[in-house]
Order: sequence, then structure tokens, then C-alpha cells
Amino acid sequence: MTPVPSQAAIEVRALRVVRGGAEVLHEIDVGVPVGEITGLLGPSGCGKSTLMRAIVGVQIVQGGSVTVLGAPAGSPALRSQVGYVTQAPSVYLDLSVEENLHYFATVVRAGPGRVAEVMAAVDIEELAGRPVGSLSGGQVARVSLATALLNEPPILVLDEPTVGLDPVLRRDLWATFRSLAEAGTTLLVSSHVMDEADRCDRLLLMRDGHILATGTPGQLREDTGADDLDGAFLRLVERAEAKA
Repeated sequence: MTPVPSQAAIEVRALRVVRGGAEVLHEIDVGVPVGEITGLLGPSGCGKSTLMRAIVGVQIVQGGSVTVLGAPAGSPALRSQVGYVTQAPSVYLDLSVEENLHYFATVVRAGPGRVAEVMAAVDIEELAGRPVGSLSGGQVARVSLATALLNEPPILVLDEPTVGLDPVLRRDLWATFRSLAEAGTTLLVSSHVMDEADRCDRLLLMRDGHILATGTPGQLREDTGADDLDGAFLRLVERAEAKA
């Protein structure tokens, strides 16, 4: 059983999920500490999105439990506490950036001036009047993130937010994530790009519906004797295969 941090914002215990008749999550135990960036890393198709869906309460599960801020995942009380950004755009492409944000601000009852604050936070002020459908992938990702920030949720769950972005945009988004964590937000960020792992405080390495290992980037390199996190991941896979 994977140890769960003593101050965990998210606790997952013995989680099982079956999709299309196949078990895709196999009794997973993980924890996400408060006020840190936790990276959920692993190849495409390993179950990262399914685990995130279970955490935000939109995934049917066959066993185990998921607790977020002390409440069962998906509880009505958590709707304003968890910001969720999916891989697909979660905004209206035919509306402008500002129109989208004002609409979602009304839905979540954000305070006066909050739209301007989140636009500044993710650096999209100059895009305010442009239709979202005319923006680049990186710009749309920023708009989606801005909508998730409107009601200042203490937890952000971000599913591959940097996929397909160029290195500069990826760097800028990770700088935004770090600023949010330093302000006290708990972030769970998934990626299949191992070079993003060093930007996280803690890692959950995943493969084939299992958690291979958890720890800081430094701990995982030290535990495996690898020079980098790509090498650490490969050695962990080899260990798992040797035990199978």
C-alpha cells in the first residue's frame, strides 16, 4: 500500500475502475499533499484521466474510496472547491475570452473584479475581445485555466494542460502553476512528458492502471540510481516486470 501524506488534500484508497469490461485502475492507493504541485506521470492510456475523473467525482467506480478535503469525491459541497481542466477545451469557442469568463463568473458567483484578476493571473488580458475559436492551443489552455480559477478553488485538477504546446508556452504555464502553489493552492497535474516531472514537488508515476512509485523527483532518482526521471521510470518498470 502506498503511504498517504499526513496532510493530504486528496486520499484515494483501494480504487478500482472498470471501463468497457476491462479493469483500468487496480486498487490504487495515493495521496495528494496540501499546497503542493503533484505530478501524475505516465504514458498515454495508463489510466491518468480515469483517476482524475474519479477524483473530481464524475467517474463510476467499482470499489475503494476517494476523499477530497475530507468529503467523498463528487459531493455537492466540493463543487466550488475543486477546479477541473480537461484535455478538451472547456469554454465556448464562439464567444470572446471576456464573454466566456463573465458567463462562468456568473455561474460560480465569483466576486466583482474576479474576471480581471484571473485574466491577469494567466496573462490573457490582451486576448479579451477575441473569439476563443480564433486562438492558438496554448491560448485556449490559458482561457480554460482562467475559468477554473474564477471561484478561487483550493484544489486544481489539470489533465495534460500542456499537451501539444511549444516549450515557451509550457514554461509559462508551469510558472503560473508554481505561483498558484506558492499562494496555497493544491495542484494535481497529469502529463506523459517526463521532463515536466522536475517542475513538481511530488510525483505519482503510473503505468497500466497501477502506481509504480511516489516521491519527490530527487527521491525517485536516488531510489532507482538513475541520472534522470526517464531512467528512473524505466527502472521502476523493469522492477515491476521482474516481480510479475
